[in-house]
Parts: sequence; C-alpha cells; structure tokens
Amino acid sequence: MSLDPALLAALSATEARTRLVAGECSVTDYAQALLARVDAVDAQVQAWAHLDRAHALAQAEAADEAHAQGEPDGPLFGLAVGVKDIIDTADLPTEDGTVLHAGRTPREDAAVVRRLRAAGGWVMGKTVTTELATYAPGKTRNPHVPASGAVHTPGGSSSGSAAAVAAGMVPLAIGTQTNGSVIRPASFCGVYGFKPSAGLIPRTGVLTQSPAFDAVGVFGRTLDDVALLAEVLTGHDPQDPKTRLRAAPPLLRLAGAEAPLPPTLGWVATPFWDRVAADAQAAFGELLALLEGRVAPFELPASAADAVGWHRTVMEADIAGSFELEYERGRDQISASLRGQIERGRQVTAVEHRKALARVPVLLESLESVFDHYDALITPATLGTAPAGLESTGDPVMCTLWTYLGMPALSLPLLHGENGLPLGVQLVGRRGDDARLLRTARWLVRAVADAAG
Repeated sequence: MSLDPALLAALSATEARTRLVAGECSVTDYAQALLARVDAVDAQVQAWAHLDRAHALAQAEAADEAHAQGEPDGPLFGLAVGVKDIIDTADLPTEDGTVLHAGRTPREDAAVVRRLRAAGGWVMGKTVTTELATYAPGKTRNPHVPASGAVHTPGGSSSGSAAAVAAGMVPLAIGTQTNGSVIRPASFCGVYGFKPSAGLIPRTGVLTQSPAFDAVGVFGRTLDDVALLAEVLTGHDPQDPKTRLRAAPPLLRLAGAEAPLPPTLGWVATPFWDRVAADAQAAFGELLALLEGRVAPFELPASAADAVGWHRTVMEADIAGSFELEYERGRDQISASLRGQIERGRQVTAVEHRKALARVPVLLESLESVFDHYDALITPATLGTAPAGLESTGDPVMCTLWTYLGMPALSLPLLHGENGLPLGVQLVGRRGDDARLLRTARWLVRAVADAAG
C-alpha cells in the first residue's frame, strides 16, 4: 500500500511507527518521503551539518529487510532521527560545530545512538550545532517566517535538531542542554522539547562542555513523540557517573495517562519577568486566565535570582577545562564569545567553583516541598519569540535555574507572539519525577486545545 509522500512526511513519530509496523508503507518509502521534504525546505532552513542520502536509504532498506525476515520491531522501528553534531556517530562525521574538529569521524556511536539503533530507529543525519555547543550561531534559520519576511534565529545550541523537526524533515531529533539549548530552540521553533532530569539519559560519547550541567534532550512533533524517544534513551551507563542503576520510568505510558485529579500548577514569573517581551507577557496572562482555579502564583526563594551567576561560574570554568586544547591550539579560529567564556573561566578559583556547585543541593531542597502542593511549575520558556537575525541564538535565562538544579523541563508549543512566531510554555517538575511532568503536560495541552474549540 502506498501513501502520499507529503502525508507520510507529516506524520508524528508514533503515527509513522504504527503505519510502518502495519505494513501500510515501507521504511524505504518513508525515508524517500522525508528526503523529498528535505529537498523542498532545507535550502532555506539549513538544519543539516551532514546528510548522506544514499546512507539514509541504505539504513531504511536494511530496516525493511529485517522486518521482512520477521525480526522483532523495536519501539522506534523505521523512525528517522536527527542527531546533534556533538553526539558521536561511527558512520557519520561529528565535527562539533567548529573548524577545529573538521573531518572528525568517531570510532563508535554515543550511548544514545546505540540505543536508538537497537530500538529500530535510524540516523537521518547530523543536525547543526552552535560552535562547540556554546553561543556562536551556526547556519540554521528558523523555519517560521513572519509576514515581514525577516529571518529569525532557531535558538541554540541544538539549532538544527529543533529546526529539522519543525520543518517536517524528521519526526524526532536529539539535542543537548547545558543552559537552555533544548528548551529555547523548541520554544522558538514551535515544537515539543524535553530536557529530562539530570542523569536520566547517559552522555557517553557526547561532547563534554560542563559535566555538572550537560544533559541530553529530545525534540518531537507531539508529547507522545518526546516521551517515546526519551524512554528509549533512558537508562544507566557505567561510563556516565551521573546515571544510576534504576528501573527505567514508563514515560510513554504515563505521558498518555489521565491524571487521577486535575493538576494544580504553580505560576513562576521568575526574577526576570520584567525582561519578558510585552506580547509574551500578554499571552501568558491569557493562559493563566484560562487556567483559573488550577494555577496559583509561586514565589521562588530569594536565592534563586543568584542561580544564574552560580551557573555561569561553574559552566565557564568547566568550559575553560573542556576546551583548553582548542584554546591553546586554535584560539584564533574560535569565536570571540567562546574565547571570552574560556578566559573568564580560567579566572575562576577552585573555591568559587566548589561554592557555586554546593548551592545546588541547598536550593533544590528548598524547592522540594513545592511539589507536595503543585504537580508542576509553569513559567515562560524564553523571554519572547525568536529574535530577528542570526547574530544571536537568544537569551537562555528562563532555563538557567532549572538546568542548574537538574530538574526536568518541557517546552510546549501552545502560544504565539504578535508577530505570529511560536512561543513555548515551560513546565518544570520535581527532579526525578519526569513521568509525572509528562502526564501533567498532557492535561495542560488538552486544556488549551479544549478552550480553543
């Protein structure tokens, strides 16, 4: 049975897998439909750092052959996944967004790539990252173009991953976050973005920037899509000391479950509300009015405002250590912004670094009881819609606190700015309680959809 290629390419991951398993189309047909979409839109979006058409089709054909021979269909059977170009792939280059690593091809896959392949998924290609996953932008453009025709950033550092999903070139993509690099581009590009609790997904084979904060996250077209991919990638890896031996949470099942009671949300304006764009403030005002009776203001501890500085202290010191070789050998070939981070990081003392990290458990403990009263915290994902131009990937400040504390966060594409560009709603959950966060997000998405008619 053949399906219209445009309809195939537009399917969510869970919808596509259902059709592939049922034999309504082949994986090869699906791959060709996605590649046709790439041909149609990527000249404008430029989401891919490396995409080999022949290699993509060869993977799809291998999946069809395995299916025909009766091999079990994994949870990602036949699904194409975009992989951020700081995540190692043995069959494709991993150049980390810098000329200093040009031509680098790893000897083995990262842990997450091994897991997605074992689950029946295949790597469509490597998505554009900012320089060494920091702030200097890559070539990718936001797929959403307002009436003015202006070019807007997709966010960063997982620029290509978010844009590839938003533009319909893949149903799923993997990114990373050390500050706001999953949640921010998900908000700007209007897709679902999920940054799990620290230690849920292993980082083995992923470029190290800041071991304290680096996290793998996922992008998808629906809430089920991000839950599906995250569940496959979750689990202990002895090479990543932040992961633990524990049963993998059933994220997909619980993401689709009904909450036993209507959730209660804590509204967090954050200390940076006065920097949020006026149209974004208005959009959140309307959302809060819609949720009346299920949402209440929550005031963060006073120390939360200092978390941005503590995070910067640790992150820049870690960046200075992680990229010391690049700085020593090629400082003239890295951006001024990265040089500045490295040079500031070199000035951080061991005592300052240790003190800034020691604040994490203290602040986390002060927030722990909040989740006895609220199912999740609701807050802006960004300061507004995607800024115009490609000089900046936008300010990550609305994500910093939650990344610093290792708490799970979701960006839900529920709002828009006055210019028509997407505006994400960020939900934050108790650290380690990712499944509950996904279930609460399901309720919120349905509540907004019901109100919209």
